[in-house]
Amino acid sequence: MKPDGHHGGPPLTTRSFRAIGTTATVVVQDKDCADEAARLLAADLEQIDLACSRFRPDSELQTVHAHAGATVQVGPLLFEALRVAVDAAERTGGAVDPTIGNAIAALGYDVDLDEVLTRPAGPPRALGSVAGYAHVQLNPADRTVRIPRGVRLDLGSTAKALAADRSAARIARAVGSGVLVSLGGDVAVAGGPPAGGWAVGIARESSASAGAVDQVVAISRGGLASSATAVRAWKAGDREVHHILDPQTGDSVPIYWVLVSATGASCVEANVVTTAAVVWGPEALAKLAGFDQSVRLVRADGEVFSVNGWPLEKAA
Repeated sequence: MKPDGHHGGPPLTTRSFRAIGTTATVVVQDKDCADEAARLLAADLEQIDLACSRFRPDSELQTVHAHAGATVQVGPLLFEALRVAVDAAERTGGAVDPTIGNAIAALGYDVDLDEVLTRPAGPPRALGSVAGYAHVQLNPADRTVRIPRGVRLDLGSTAKALAADRSAARIARAVGSGVLVSLGGDVAVAGGPPAGGWAVGIARESSASAGAVDQVVAISRGGLASSATAVRAWKAGDREVHHILDPQTGDSVPIYWVLVSATGASCVEANVVTTAAVVWGPEALAKLAGFDQSVRLVRADGEVFSVNGWPLEKAA
């Protein structure tokens, strides 16, 4: 998924750069605000990385891991990210679970993906069901967290979507006009939209060219997210694995959906649905009926399904 411009009105200005292992993009309506918007986004992403990264030895999350079994007081940003992750798990019946940290590391994703892809593929370590989100104890009264000994968290998808929501709102307030933030396919918008809304291309790769997108949709508020099984993929021994895990097995989910996109009142809300749908596999269509969100799903055989009001495909 990528920002694709707008429908009419003056041209938009875009700034993109690499951050938190993905492409970060900010789009503004006033070109004079573009550099300031990019600076604010970069600062926000540094903060979310320092709070939530499972790769940085100096991150606050690593402090929680180092004190597993004990109660740890954390900063407001990490506490919010933990709360969002637990809420996502509750909303999806555990399909999206933050306690997969050990499982995804066992598959070989224990450092930044660029490094994973450049080293020899070792066999996966022992896999099994994860501890489960119910073991993450949060106390908002004193902003503390406790996880069991031996448990490690992965806040990846929900923290990235949260960062998009937070940054879009902050930048819109700072520049006084509408803004779109995209973090590797997690899109959040804030402030007044351009005429016709923010146009976003739906594709398996967030870096896809304008001519390679499957569909272009427009949003005026909230967020859009896409989850794909081919973007963050690597070798574990002699097989291909990807970053969306089934908490019941601790392994990459079997590829039933290759791309799921969804809308939401926020990017977090959209991302929760897309990730869960990939985990649910063939049960996703039935489960999505209980969510008031528009969703587009592409099955491995190429068939496209649109539910809850997602616009139908149009012939070229």
